[in-house]
Amino acid sequence: MVHAGLLNEERVAHAPHIIGSLEQFAQVRSRFLPHAHDVVVCLPPDYALEPERRYPVLYLHDGQNVFDDYPMSPFGVQWGVDTTARALIHADVIEPIILVAIGNAGRDRIDEYTPTRDHSHDAGGMADRYAQMMVYELKPFIDRHYRTRRSASDTGLAGSSLGGLLTLHMGLTHPAVFGKLALLSPSVWWDDRWIVRQLNASDTRRPELRIWLDVGTGERRMLKGTQLLHRMLLRKGWREGVDLQYMEAEGALHDERAWGERTGLFLRFLFPAHP
Repeated sequence: MVHAGLLNEERVAHAPHIIGSLEQFAQVRSRFLPHAHDVVVCLPPDYALEPERRYPVLYLHDGQNVFDDYPMSPFGVQWGVDTTARALIHADVIEPIILVAIGNAGRDRIDEYTPTRDHSHDAGGMADRYAQMMVYELKPFIDRHYRTRRSASDTGLAGSSLGGLLTLHMGLTHPAVFGKLALLSPSVWWDDRWIVRQLNASDTRRPELRIWLDVGTGERRMLKGTQLLHRMLLRKGWREGVDLQYMEAEGALHDERAWGERTGLFLRFLFPAHP
């Protein structure tokens, strides 16, 4: 077991476990969180062939559900981010990127992925501690062990449902670290739409964030809240088609299959290939 809070070259006892094209660090512990998390890394196809090149990084929440080569999804369906990214890289549609998936904490996911305590659910409120794990432990570890581009403009976050809420909260609270956000069907409803109220009350300068926001029209619980969030982002100065892209997927439901079908779209928006 590796302790993420102390990760360095001396503390890593062994190489990551290789699963297909993926590198897995199992049961990584943090000084900020009570639960260990699996971390899975997917390198771009040319990583070994271009030893001087550095790459942007996309961090993905709910890491059990996102890679085709990591058959651990409790739902039996993965997003296929690794497969989609490789195809788009080979087609020169997106730039080569490193993908890092962080597995969730199972039944305690709701606590780690939410910024406040929602008393109607008697849960939540550990998102800031999760963000500390990401900012002060995991990202520095990834930056040490892989050839990354480390700026906020080269570092993205992606998540769905509560993972989308977490992604937006982390982007707003750590914009100097994470500059690209993919919010898929975010749980805007949490704690009486707390995230929208926070945005509305904020009088600070709008952070430099490039945001993908989407929702399926078949998601009755999510649709109105996501539409409200979209309007609030526009009101706060984000520009449609420039640093904000909004999509309503016709008929799409709140599930892994629907999010996987939108993966290529948010990758194109956040990490377009350079001319």
